[in-house]
Amino acid sequence: MGGALGVAELSIAQARARIESGELSPVALAQAALDRIAESDGELNVFRTVLGERAVSEAEVIEDAARRGDPLGPLAGIPVALKDNIEVAGVAMTAGTRFYDGGVPERDAPLWERMRRAGAVLVGKVGMAEWAIGGTGHNVHYGPCRNPWEPERVSGGSSSGSGAALAAGMVMAALGTDTAGSVRIPAALCGVSGLRPSAGRISNRGSVPVAWSFDSIGPMARRAEDVAHVLGVIAGYDREDPCSVDVAGEDYVAALARGASGLRIGLLTGDWLGDAIAPVEAAVREAAATLERAGAVVEQVQLDGRAEAFDLTAEMVLTEAAFVHRERLAQSPEIYAPDVLARLRRGAAVTGPQYAWDRQRQRIWRRRVLDALEGRDLLLAPAAPIPAPRIADSDPL
Repeated sequence: MGGALGVAELSIAQARARIESGELSPVALAQAALDRIAESDGELNVFRTVLGERAVSEAEVIEDAARRGDPLGPLAGIPVALKDNIEVAGVAMTAGTRFYDGGVPERDAPLWERMRRAGAVLVGKVGMAEWAIGGTGHNVHYGPCRNPWEPERVSGGSSSGSGAALAAGMVMAALGTDTAGSVRIPAALCGVSGLRPSAGRISNRGSVPVAWSFDSIGPMARRAEDVAHVLGVIAGYDREDPCSVDVAGEDYVAALARGASGLRIGLLTGDWLGDAIAPVEAAVREAAATLERAGAVVEQVQLDGRAEAFDLTAEMVLTEAAFVHRERLAQSPEIYAPDVLARLRRGAAVTGPQYAWDRQRQRIWRRRVLDALEGRDLLLAPAAPIPAPRIADSDPL
């Protein structure tokens, strides 16, 4: 088989086709990913665990199957990374904390099992904010995960390593988790593509929870097309996950290929766009113009109250997170980073009646958003109102 181009140079579909034809060696592709990690990770601090021998061994299995002409899975030979709060049997997991020191899961998360069966090659587990609570990539236990575009800047969080690994060309796809932006923020700050799927579309089982009502695992890649390929593999019903929804599957790659023509898009104005700094607002408006040139109809939609919505989400997330952490908070609070501990204690202080009112406010906000979506296919807004700040100038959360 032929050698490998750089990991960042091919789409998943291109790499998969070349592997099947014998033009591209899965072993060489895995080695290219490992070489890139060895070259850059000392500066960027992306990976918690690198699985070099395992990755090469998995790639050899794919290469042998391709030589024999066996059917290959949709991710055959594709080097990937997982956020370090997603279980992989036999591989140590930290969840960005010291509570799990030495902990090794006994089974695979269902999503990783789906990716493995589809032929994905796992090169390692990547860093994250402690307990997935934080939007910058700071971690007092393991150090900051740095932005490959400018290492003095944050990579975004909490799926910091997933975004940075993709931007640095270390992998072709990754999984992150998103409770309140943790896939979307690092995707935006690292210049890659990330998707928080609709609630219940994929299983969360086998990932460390933050807040059950809000959590979602999400695919990330360098291209939207590649995100669609990964979503097609991981989407599906899991009857053992009470949050999973049994809905018909969809060909996400074909849906993406239909393009933007005919879509009705609402461009959120008011403080959703007005709170963004000028370059971010300009980028969003340019994206809207690009979609219009592709045949979409873009309409401005006034929706105010961004700060209120964010504060409400934070209070609900932290209330649920405090319940998840109730025993650890009572027994070993000193193991938490001070900023994470403060957030969890804020959640623990929320009363039952207050949380019940928060749920009602959430319903009111849901109706406001549904009204804004009336007659439209989607709403357009910044994933982050600012570009990546410098590590020295940023708040850990």
